[in-house]
Amino acid sequence: MNRRALLTACGVGFAFSANYTNHAPMFAVLREHFALSQGEVGLITTAIFLTHALMQVPGGRLADRFGSLRVLVLALAWVALANMALGLSASYGQLIFFKAIAGLGTGTCFAAGARYTVASFRGPALHLAQGVYGGSILLGAGFVIFAVPQMLDVLGWRGAFMGCAVIALALCLYCLWAAPRPESSAAPPVRFAQMLGHSGLWLLGVVQMATFGLMIVVATWITTLLRLTLGMPLKTAGLLGSLVLLLGIVTRPLGGWLAHRMGMRALAGMSLVLNAAACTALAATHSFSLTFAAIAGLALGCGLPYAVCFNRAAALFPGRAGVAMGFVNMIGIVMILAGAPAIGWLADATGSFRSSFLALSVFSLLTALSVPFLPEEPNNPA
Repeated sequence: MNRRALLTACGVGFAFSANYTNHAPMFAVLREHFALSQGEVGLITTAIFLTHALMQVPGGRLADRFGSLRVLVLALAWVALANMALGLSASYGQLIFFKAIAGLGTGTCFAAGARYTVASFRGPALHLAQGVYGGSILLGAGFVIFAVPQMLDVLGWRGAFMGCAVIALALCLYCLWAAPRPESSAAPPVRFAQMLGHSGLWLLGVVQMATFGLMIVVATWITTLLRLTLGMPLKTAGLLGSLVLLLGIVTRPLGGWLAHRMGMRALAGMSLVLNAAACTALAATHSFSLTFAAIAGLALGCGLPYAVCFNRAAALFPGRAGVAMGFVNMIGIVMILAGAPAIGWLADATGSFRSSFLALSVFSLLTALSVPFLPEEPNNPA
């Protein structure tokens, strides 16, 4: 295993994913400073994930054409500049605008980082490396939830954004001067229209919806669910709910380790059934122990297929690996953009989260029906 290449991929994942959630601990401060409503503050998250999703395919295309490392240098610099601008924002409109600008950089970073990993590793090591890269993304998103409140006490919200800019800039400089350069792909490219017509690529995207997308949707509402069903204090519910994301730091690499031992279909099928059972348990139980088991089950089910999904997409189209992986992730993000508000609206309409989490369970089971049709053996192996 190329340890320096793995360190580069993990550093990149950590640096850009910190922008997913670095604003969340600032909500109260930003609301007071700009006199915002809860809904207006929530749109800051929508702003970054919308542009993040839109850049998945273009970011992958740039990485395929110009090289993943070059694109990472530019994208990380973009993210750093966006955070500096956020720290200098004088209005709510500027916050939204520059958060959306940051999403253009993070979307490009994700696709280029996944492409860098594919170009740097082969065989079983690739599955493990892709899983570790995915784990570093969750680590970055979780780290700032802890670190930003500490920055707020010392630097204020403007300084906290500047601190995130320093992280991105440090990785930018490392990629520019010290990161190992991966081999360039010799595989012939294919037309994007041909990729859109490949059913296997769409099915991989649906699995990403039912794993990564579902994980983020559940993480959005799990704290509220635990408070309502188990009467947990806010801090306890937040700590327990955060395990859905934080355990992915372990389960994504674990899935990479299991990938060549189980095969993609077995791993994805087991994970999706586990997700369905966990969502059903969260909908029905008032037991703390069963709730904890359900959260652990979700962390496993949502994390295990990560590496094999992206590596399979890259193997299907080695000449357009960045585009293929970006496309799969873009479909997964659609679940976040549509599913998070839908769960809230369904809970409002029914008066509880029971129907909402049962709907997520049904979606997982329906996705599991597609497992026999997943591209287990790609036509163009990497």
